[in-house]
Amino acid sequence: MTIFAQDWTTPFGLPPFDQIRDEDFAPAFDAALAEARANIAAIAGSAEDPTFANVIDALELAEGALDRVAGVFYNLSGADSNDAREALMRDLAPKMSAFSSEVSNNKALFARIETLWQGREGLGLTPEQLRVLTLYRQMFVRSGAQLEGEAAERLTAVKSRLAVLGTQFSQNLLADERDWFMTLDEADLEGLPEFVVTSARSAGTERDAGGPVVTLNRSLIVPFLQFSPHRALRQRAYEAWGARGANGNAHDNRVIAAEILALRQERAQLLGYASFADYKLEPEMAKTPAAVRDLLMRVWQPARAKAEEDAAVLEAMLHADGIAGPLEPWDWRYYSEKRRRAEHDLDEAALKPYLSLDAMLAAQFDCANRLFGLEFREIEGPFYHPEVRGWEVTRNGAHVAVFLGDYFARGSKRSGAWCSAMRSQRKLGGAVRPIVVNVCNFAKGDPALLSYDDARTLFHEFGHALHQMLSDVTYGFISGTSVARDFVELPSQLYEHWLEVPAVLEQHARHWQTGEPMPAEMLKRLLAASTYDQGFSTVEFVASALVDLAFHEGPAPADPMQKQAEVLEGLGMPRAIRMRHATPHFAHIFTGDGYSSGYYSYMWSEVMDADAFAAFEETGDAFDPATAARLEKFILSAGGSEAAEDLYLQFRGKMPGVEALLKGRGLLEEV
Repeated sequence: MTIFAQDWTTPFGLPPFDQIRDEDFAPAFDAALAEARANIAAIAGSAEDPTFANVIDALELAEGALDRVAGVFYNLSGADSNDAREALMRDLAPKMSAFSSEVSNNKALFARIETLWQGREGLGLTPEQLRVLTLYRQMFVRSGAQLEGEAAERLTAVKSRLAVLGTQFSQNLLADERDWFMTLDEADLEGLPEFVVTSARSAGTERDAGGPVVTLNRSLIVPFLQFSPHRALRQRAYEAWGARGANGNAHDNRVIAAEILALRQERAQLLGYASFADYKLEPEMAKTPAAVRDLLMRVWQPARAKAEEDAAVLEAMLHADGIAGPLEPWDWRYYSEKRRRAEHDLDEAALKPYLSLDAMLAAQFDCANRLFGLEFREIEGPFYHPEVRGWEVTRNGAHVAVFLGDYFARGSKRSGAWCSAMRSQRKLGGAVRPIVVNVCNFAKGDPALLSYDDARTLFHEFGHALHQMLSDVTYGFISGTSVARDFVELPSQLYEHWLEVPAVLEQHARHWQTGEPMPAEMLKRLLAASTYDQGFSTVEFVASALVDLAFHEGPAPADPMQKQAEVLEGLGMPRAIRMRHATPHFAHIFTGDGYSSGYYSYMWSEVMDADAFAAFEETGDAFDPATAARLEKFILSAGGSEAAEDLYLQFRGKMPGVEALLKGRGLLEEV
């Protein structure tokens, strides 16, 4: 019997990480899949007439053991991978896909769901139950439940292959990020702030490199590109960063990307859609590729104009340094940082001592307390890695959730930042409170000092965590972040706004050594520079979103790299800016279906988050209790219990236009 088959007597039902071994996972998955199959078969084969209780309620609880083991394993596989876990990931991908297809292809089960759907008006369902039934039927139909014969068999094969390829893409990217580093000698450290030097030395120690190194971790390579005066080193580092997944080695993702796109197109056509984008966007707020393109192009034009204007200024600075050539992508951050210091008198090296990780954690918790009455008490592990920290979240003395934070970069962790749940909230079958995890890749330090962008990331992921922790629904199927993809980023991007509230920084941005608050003039300059370089960041994002859309809205390109080049050329992509995520390392869209044809969703949500924060600003109080209560009721606690646009309308009373986004990014004047 594995640890997963036993009752866990740990506090809050946390996984007993000190007792879980890698060899426990495979038999635990086998047993959980067998149990889930038996439960599904019993539901589908019941001789009783279908009822909401014996079909939907039963389905909600049918995979409890599988949810338990998967909740632990898939968190570990992203945040603390090793050879054994990577091998099991490859083995599990087709097995989990096969199980999913078995369920969606179960004709008897779908017939019972369809019977409920056709008779839904006479079932006396609550609004939440009707929503859950609607979404279950939609999921089965979109998974191919109505297909027969060869078409059904082919769809199963396509989905299985996609699962394998997505895992392979992810592991290739992790391998490239883990394997590359650039050694630095003492002369190469010239011009680097102490926090970058410290991070480089720490990374060198972790890699056993005998000295400081630059790795492909964003929290190290970006400040290196910002501050290093050595152009040749910047170029070498930048090109390695951009070449992830495209090095012609065993980890090359270009052929994988082409096959993924072809299989997605086939999947959509099997289900009766003209393109994968049409299929994918149907249940989202945007609904159609045309609506997505309209939003992105309305933002692209002013963003590109601003970026070209900024590029001219930065190129003049390059020439002033005696370099004749044009501004290159490895130059942008270096000269932009110099310009920021000159125009805003804002030095990131001087800023970071006021933004320690502990100070920013206190800030994010304090905002959650002032808005929602949440309190955070740090708890002891064991957790899945020594660097992980944990907190019990309560309100008025009642347990709300357990929150785990895993903040530092390491070779076993995939890049980026994300929020996940080891256990999601639900009430069916007994009240279950969530275990929520935030994972980041900040550079280690003693103490860890964040850039302002790092602090934004911290707040962003905690916004997702609040969506999970404050969830208050009966059915796990619609719990927490189980909402439309282009709505899921609203809580996270909205929470970033509280980092910009002057009172928050005045209270929490304190020097890690002296405890002195950030000087008023520095704070003023920081907030004044909030839209600095938004032409650059908007262009690199929108370019990625438009390439993603182009990949999926027509026939699958035989050569994705050529298609990428054609899209960027057609847009008039500024020479010195590249996509935020080039195709071979575009994990958002190729490691699974989550953001495929959906990378735009960050910007779609940003249209709403700018408007949503304005609801607080209009009251004159960023922590207005009535507005916070509406936000919790209609957004954070509601999960997917209603359509996203209906939830937003109940919170705000109207849908926003793109102007709020453009204003927030400092681009409105270009329209």
